[in-house]
Amino acid sequence: MTDWGEIEYTAVRELRGPLAVVTGVHGVGWDEFVRITLDSGEQRHGLVLEVDRELAVVQVLEDTAGMDPSRLRMAFAGGPLRIPVGPDWLGRVCNGRGEPADGGPPVFGPTTAAVGGTPINPVRREPPAEPVLTGVTAVDGLTTLVRGQKLPIFSVAGLPHLQLAVQIAAQSTAAGEPFCVVFAGMGLTHADASFVRDALEERAAAHELALLLNTADDPVIERILTPRLALTIAENLAFEGARHVLVVMTDMTSYAEALREVSAARGETPARRAYPGYLYSDLASLYERCGRIRGRPGSVTVLPVLTMPAGDITHPVPDLTGYITEGQIVLSRETHAQSVYPPVDALASLSRLMRKGAGPHRTRDDHLDVAAQLLAALARARQVRELADLVGQTALSPTDRRYLNFDQAFLHRFVAQRPDEAHSLDQTLDQAWQVLLTLPRGQLSMLPAALLDAHEAGP
Repeated sequence: MTDWGEIEYTAVRELRGPLAVVTGVHGVGWDEFVRITLDSGEQRHGLVLEVDRELAVVQVLEDTAGMDPSRLRMAFAGGPLRIPVGPDWLGRVCNGRGEPADGGPPVFGPTTAAVGGTPINPVRREPPAEPVLTGVTAVDGLTTLVRGQKLPIFSVAGLPHLQLAVQIAAQSTAAGEPFCVVFAGMGLTHADASFVRDALEERAAAHELALLLNTADDPVIERILTPRLALTIAENLAFEGARHVLVVMTDMTSYAEALREVSAARGETPARRAYPGYLYSDLASLYERCGRIRGRPGSVTVLPVLTMPAGDITHPVPDLTGYITEGQIVLSRETHAQSVYPPVDALASLSRLMRKGAGPHRTRDDHLDVAAQLLAALARARQVRELADLVGQTALSPTDRRYLNFDQAFLHRFVAQRPDEAHSLDQTLDQAWQVLLTLPRGQLSMLPAALLDAHEAGP
């Protein structure tokens, strides 16, 4: 339980959007948890956002609707917001503040942890290694997700990024080791929130999922809190509970817009596109909470999903995310227009840590060679397609026409799969071989001759 101080402050000078400005405070620190009591007896909560001598700015978690500044009482906890942590979160559905949304009791735990988290000591960090297998062919085969990695999905409005995030959350595994998922939805519509709950119901019933859902009509401050709660839960499950934890956070653009709204309410000087100047460090404080710790068996892997306004990859949110994270999975309008799901643009996507988590003794001996050859052939196929648009297919050489066929085979026989379909790694790589063998052997120069002989001979 929180140890509330006996002093309650009533000198609330003003309410400004989601913020309350309190004067005459003493001994109050940044990020301190606040209990707000209305005249009716209703209680709300907040966090200290800023302190300047005897003045404190409090962000109200529930929102300031119906609050009369002259009839408020505020008590400060003397420390940051803490939540119960432990395995009791698994199987639960909560709102963005961690309050039950499934009709069950409040979540309890054997201990509590500060929502702000503690950075992992760089000296004790273990390099990411071993894969998280998502069951999605385009991800496992070409941009393998590695335990302890942060790998975002870049999308645009109208593409099925939420469907892909839910599919990954529903079917990811850690090769038989203890595994669970923490899913944080931010700014979702009620229809999307219902879709997420229904699609992940089986994993929740198996006590392998903790679900935090913040909807678009929830208070904006809650949206800022949601990913921090998710990461705090995940850190405990991983480093105290010895699980490999995948944290899916969608949509980080909604999170950044909430941050911008609070920054504007504080009267801060805006930076690029009116986002606060500390957007980079704020995003880094979330993304960098993933990883592995030497001497502990668990790991936290982060998969943030963000939509690029107008498809602009130079927009501050994807731009800064790209600086912090280790690659990206990019979804493509052109691929989506061909009725291919998931519409992954393989040439624009990259997992910088793939070589740490794939290949001999991790996935399959031929994995890295096959992925490199697929991408090289796909790049050549794109060049041939552009050439065909200029001179026509009849002017192409027989080999070039084989590359056009390869391009279609890659999309429809390798990338495409159903949203409820999980592919094993062997299925993924076997499909890759089938697509590669549509090309002449002389074009497969990145594959060892022994591998080619074995696969051309068949089973």
